[in-house]
Amino acid sequence: MTVRGFRVFGVVQGVGFRPFVYRTAHALGLDGWVANVAGHVEGEVAGDSRVIDEFAARLGTQAPPLARVRRVELTGADDSPGAGFRVRESTSCRASGRTGSPVREIPPDAAICDACLRELYDPADRRYRYPFINCTDCGPRATIIEDLPYDRARTTMRHFPLCRDCAAEYADPGNRRFHAEPVACPACGPRIAYGGLRGPAALRAAAQALSAGAVVALKGLGGYQLVCDATDSEAVAALRERKHRPAKPFAVMVRDMEAAVRLARVSRTERAVLVSPARPVVLLAPRREHLIAPEVAPGVPRTGLFLPTTGLHHLLLDEVDRPLVVTSGNLADEPIAVGEAEAFGALASVADGFLTHDRPIRARYDDSVVLIGGRQRITVRRARGLAPAPLPLTVRTPLAGVGAQLKHTFTLAGDGRAYLGPHTGDLADAATYEAFLRSWADLKRLTGIEPVALAHDLHPGYLSTQWAQEQDLPRIGVQHHHAHVAAVAAEHGVSGPFLGVAYDGLGLGDDGTLWGGEILLAGLSGYRRVGRFATAPLPGGDAAVRHPSRAALGHLLDPEPLGTPLPSPALVRRATEQLDRDEAAVVRAMVARRVNCPRASSAGRLFDTVSALLGTAAGPVSYGGEAAVRLEAMAGAAHAVPLAHRVVRVRGLWVYDSAVTLTELLERLADGEEARDLAAAFHLTLARVTADLVARAVEGGAPRTVCLGGGCFVNGRLLAEVRRLLRSQGLRVLVGHEVPVGDGGISYGQAAVAAARLGTER
Repeated sequence: MTVRGFRVFGVVQGVGFRPFVYRTAHALGLDGWVANVAGHVEGEVAGDSRVIDEFAARLGTQAPPLARVRRVELTGADDSPGAGFRVRESTSCRASGRTGSPVREIPPDAAICDACLRELYDPADRRYRYPFINCTDCGPRATIIEDLPYDRARTTMRHFPLCRDCAAEYADPGNRRFHAEPVACPACGPRIAYGGLRGPAALRAAAQALSAGAVVALKGLGGYQLVCDATDSEAVAALRERKHRPAKPFAVMVRDMEAAVRLARVSRTERAVLVSPARPVVLLAPRREHLIAPEVAPGVPRTGLFLPTTGLHHLLLDEVDRPLVVTSGNLADEPIAVGEAEAFGALASVADGFLTHDRPIRARYDDSVVLIGGRQRITVRRARGLAPAPLPLTVRTPLAGVGAQLKHTFTLAGDGRAYLGPHTGDLADAATYEAFLRSWADLKRLTGIEPVALAHDLHPGYLSTQWAQEQDLPRIGVQHHHAHVAAVAAEHGVSGPFLGVAYDGLGLGDDGTLWGGEILLAGLSGYRRVGRFATAPLPGGDAAVRHPSRAALGHLLDPEPLGTPLPSPALVRRATEQLDRDEAAVVRAMVARRVNCPRASSAGRLFDTVSALLGTAAGPVSYGGEAAVRLEAMAGAAHAVPLAHRVVRVRGLWVYDSAVTLTELLERLADGEEARDLAAAFHLTLARVTADLVARAVEGGAPRTVCLGGGCFVNGRLLAEVRRLLRSQGLRVLVGHEVPVGDGGISYGQAAVAAARLGTER
């Protein structure tokens, strides 16, 4: 008889891995034991050596659906484990007699599985219509874990002692709930409440309120959500007014796939993502029939739909029997509420009622948002269901990327993995800053990563940069756009040189100016700027971000002098007349005197300019990217003749002269061409500009791998056109899938750059 120890690393806690090991060992006739140790699984087996090899192989290839096995190790063992196979109590590294444990991996939350859903609707089942039904294949994970190893005593479920029936299931190796840590039932588990009502009565009361047009604050997996009837214009308008969210689209939760298909066109790939355990919000092309209120997603090209994530969501949708707006439980720019006191304080002016429960939420996780481009998932926001599952990263030294300012995340990295923390939002005030600090402390403790260096953005005004500078650790400044494209390269395992195309709103360049339309010849450790967009002033600085008309006037009145004839005074005057006249006079004076008019080479501000000139965003915008989103919606799938463009050589850089494009845009608009066609033409033009800039770089010896990064590539039409043209040139084109393509992926890129630089220094 052979006795071997084994260790399994990866996402192997909270995913039914120990029961799987138990069943596998029994099926193969092996003796031994298994236990959670810190953040991995280990044990011993005794039997024929060939059978043990088969056992180890099955651990890596037949793991439960939520598990992610990175490595299986067989080690020596001195003593026989005895007859039979057991699941032992979990131990820490200290208790197990070892130090230097690898980084610990935390399972994300998983939506209700099909088996639990069947039980939810089975009148003969003791969990019939129980909102918190779960098993080893589904339910809360990251949002309830207080410490590792992952056992009930180290989660917020410790407040709910198991009843006799649940305890029997928990201890039965043949049961689907064997060591399912969040297991519960109506007799021993959490309960819902609405006002003074409890249980089923609370659910009915909340559903009746929604049907009557109320806004309800619902306690979800990772925080509170604001819910209303998605078919009721008055209810949606009331939610917008109270939440201070005048235009940003809301997500809609539907009962099942049949309901989703009635509202949107759903491809096979989109269908698979919708029903995945992560249950993200998926941005889909809406059908023409208006089955939901137009106020849900005004002026946008896609509708955000997702399926129920918990039994509570399923039951509520059944009661109301119509699509529901389900959006973050916060006021604009604040973090989502997680505790009752926080929710009742922050959302009292928004919600007409609170459908809450008594299971504490340990970690704050908003809903994830994705879109499908070219049959691949593009992550817009990585949160519930996706984070904090580890991402690959070549890193030897424990370190962190602290992110940017907008769509903030942070990343902890060590032992060959990176943990992209939960979406915080915009680091604009004390509330979001405090949410970042708490998430930072929690994830650092759970992963066991103690960074010895911090990577941060170059912008000194970012709260994340200021926080990094206050820490007593070595710091590595990473240019914003280098971080964007490095994130894409690192996710795809590209370590050598590549071409980076970074299109976004604004980021501080290493020359102290504002960048945003950049072509970079890069590696992970460094980069060289080889191309850019022409600069234009931003009258009023940040005010030009909120008022696209200011960006438009900056482009028209003071474009970078590149030897191109400017639009005629008559065209400029006509364009100006469509904008706010009082503001135009002020801006003219600012531009003429060059007062508070920083120049920027920004693709995002060029989108704003065209949107303003075509009338889709002449007034102020209420959220980042709104003008560009409206322009994409206007363009739709229209066919158009591209606008003129010109690329010139300026001090060793290839520069896109956007004045040529804007001049023809105004001429064609004056000749009566439809704004919709011109919006489509602009998208096609930017794709051709990108192909032109990249081709010139490649002709100069640049690599043929191109990484696309930055928030502009959330634009589905731009991304598709750029990919098509670059691939037609025989180039390898990469974009982020797991890592957010916008500023939510900056921290991962920072960590990748820091890891490469520290590795180079060694």
